[in-house]
Amino acid sequence: MKDFEQKIEKLKGYLTVGPKKIAVLAHTNPDGDAIGSSLAWAKVLRSMGHEVTCLVPNRYPAFLAWMPGIEEVIVAKEDNGRAVEAIDDADLIFFLDFNRIDRLENLSDHIMGNQKAVRLLIDHHLDPPVEEYALVFSDHTSCSTSYLVYNIAERLTGLDVFDREAAEALYVGIMTDTGNFSFSFLTPGLFRAVAGLIEKGIDIPSINSMVYNSYSEGRVRLLGYVLLKKMKMIEGGRAAYIALKESEMRKFNFQVGDSEGFVNYPLSIASVNMSAMFTETRKFIRISFRSRGDVDVSEFAARYFNGGGHKNASGGKSFDSIAKTVERFEEAVAEFFTEKKLR
Repeated sequence: MKDFEQKIEKLKGYLTVGPKKIAVLAHTNPDGDAIGSSLAWAKVLRSMGHEVTCLVPNRYPAFLAWMPGIEEVIVAKEDNGRAVEAIDDADLIFFLDFNRIDRLENLSDHIMGNQKAVRLLIDHHLDPPVEEYALVFSDHTSCSTSYLVYNIAERLTGLDVFDREAAEALYVGIMTDTGNFSFSFLTPGLFRAVAGLIEKGIDIPSINSMVYNSYSEGRVRLLGYVLLKKMKMIEGGRAAYIALKESEMRKFNFQVGDSEGFVNYPLSIASVNMSAMFTETRKFIRISFRSRGDVDVSEFAARYFNGGGHKNASGGKSFDSIAKTVERFEEAVAEFFTEKKLR
């Protein structure tokens, strides 16, 4: 707690001396927590008189398009000029919901090129490269970055800074990163925070419906195809994976975010303790890992796929073909399960 308060005082030092130009960046393939924490944090910063621009490298999922303020988020892949200008002009750059600058694709070079900007991190993933930032708020035991933003704002400005729209953004981040409150550090403090967001006037059933019940027909049919044709069980049913080719996704009019959450479905099978999803893109294979219990997919991702994340939710990349990647995964799972005595 003492360390947290010291960081709050240091943060005040950066934010209370004159109005600043601030860029708030979230990671590639932004999810509910990335967008929710960014929009809410921008509200905090603007309340202190700063000029704030939120940026993401590529388009957010369609099921988040309803969120108030999201229309002001610059998507670098679609408006690179404005994105680069915001980064080049920034006095402060906040990095939310990720801790590696190289996750920002082509924006990374521009960030490294802005030598005057102070870099600050707010994140809940493991092993942040602290030397890259002037100030780090990193807590891997936090359920989400949105919950971290809530706690920082509580000490920095007080919670009156959050109106209903900001509360909605925080709730979306917390709800989606906890699997609708089914996993990931569900503490008494978290539910007290949620109660505070409800007091701001948010409508939980409506938010839940807009996030989880607003998919396209193509997405729903793709899910059916994935579960029927693409889910493979291995290791005697202890692990499962889904491998989707780009050509298969196109058949279902794939949109950004359509495969969000697919990796969780195999875990609904009683015997499955580890699930993986391989999604083919033009440049590489994107990999998502999920697990339950003592199966540490953060360790698995780091060891075999140069990835990382949380114990029960991690990711990685492969630059092999999807067939070779899957073959390597099956061999890795066999080795990992044997070593960890998970058979």
